[in-house]
Amino acid sequence: MKKTTTTLLAGAMLVGSLSLTSCDSVKNANNTQKGATIGAAGGAIIGGILGNNIGKGGNSALGAVLGGVIGGAAGGVIGNNMDKQARQIEQTVPGAQVERVGEGIKLTLGESSVNFNLNQATLTDKAKQNLDKLIVVFKENPNTNISIFGYTDNTGREEYNLKLSRQRANAVKTYLMQNGVSNKRLATEGMGIADPIASNDTEAGRAKNRRVEFAIKANEQMIIDAQNEAATM
Repeated sequence: MKKTTTTLLAGAMLVGSLSLTSCDSVKNANNTQKGATIGAAGGAIIGGILGNNIGKGGNSALGAVLGGVIGGAAGGVIGNNMDKQARQIEQTVPGAQVERVGEGIKLTLGESSVNFNLNQATLTDKAKQNLDKLIVVFKENPNTNISIFGYTDNTGREEYNLKLSRQRANAVKTYLMQNGVSNKRLATEGMGIADPIASNDTEAGRAKNRRVEFAIKANEQMIIDAQNEAATM
């Protein structure tokens, strides 16, 4: 059974006395005040519970972001920084679907933003142009870690699609590295046909499922800086 965020949050409330009651409660915590409503201990609890369980259902980008919840005043500082970065991405990258989740960002780039040659992991010129814009944002915000998830539709064998999605995620990572994003910030995973966001019964639906998702989280330096800033509040 795939556990819902609501169920997991209910469990986290019992353990950490949190005041969150739904997935929306986490997703809408997109500024300093809302981010700080989760205590530091509660942040660790909810991050572990949500990250470990949501990721198992195929929602790997969402699970990766929620798994990094810090909480407390430091979490509020991180959330404020992520608000700014999310706005930068929205304003810079055409077609980007930007979702502020907890203290991080889930970014989805569909075929209109990042696409590949048919049945290949070769980025098109258009994809490179859009990634160039994303790279500018990543360079301006160096204190984040970025997980890249590749997805396909369900056409063909499942094993083939898993391999292809892995190759495409790695192609994006390689391009980011070649253009100045540190390898230490990047991780990749191929998801294959997992977690479709549209029906695979139509070409339009299959096109939506062919995508690349990014989970953007605070790295150790951002956490330290946020804790230091929170200590002066």
